[in-house]
Amino acid sequence: MYENNFPNKRYKHTLEFLQKHINTSESILDLGVENPFSEIMKSNGYQVKNTGGEDLDVDFETILESNDTVVTAFEIFEHLVAPFNVLKEIKANKLVASIPMRLWFSSAYKSKTDLWDRHYHEFEDWQFDWLLEKAGWTIKDSAKWTNPTKKIGIRPLLRLFTNRYYIVYAERK
Repeated sequence: MYENNFPNKRYKHTLEFLQKHINTSESILDLGVENPFSEIMKSNGYQVKNTGGEDLDVDFETILESNDTVVTAFEIFEHLVAPFNVLKEIKANKLVASIPMRLWFSSAYKSKTDLWDRHYHEFEDWQFDWLLEKAGWTIKDSAKWTNPTKKIGIRPLLRLFTNRYYIVYAERK
């Protein structure tokens, strides 16, 4: 997906946030297939299992069978039609999840070649908070950061100061 162009800033912020809230002795179910960030978590001492690419809108088997104490979901919920259903089914008591935020100056992302690589939702922070709260989670901490690019133009300029990513640590109510 990244073709040797990893989102280093996002990975750095995500790992720092994860390390702030989750101990390496806790087992993690990471929603989504194995990816470069799964490997970063493992190389930093985390015990991580990933879901296998199933459609999490309709197939909760892996989530229901998991005995892991933490679920992570990094840029997953925007791809689901009904993220509420997945959030309700999680048995773990801790959740670390991040989303790309809706940008007022850019339309929702849609890959022309990969049907799975599309955003059904692009949340504002309050919408994601509300979704988590309705699904039975209490947000304990959150953070946001920008995603500047090295391109020239109006949108790259706006990306210098407009937050693009939002991450939360939540616990089951």
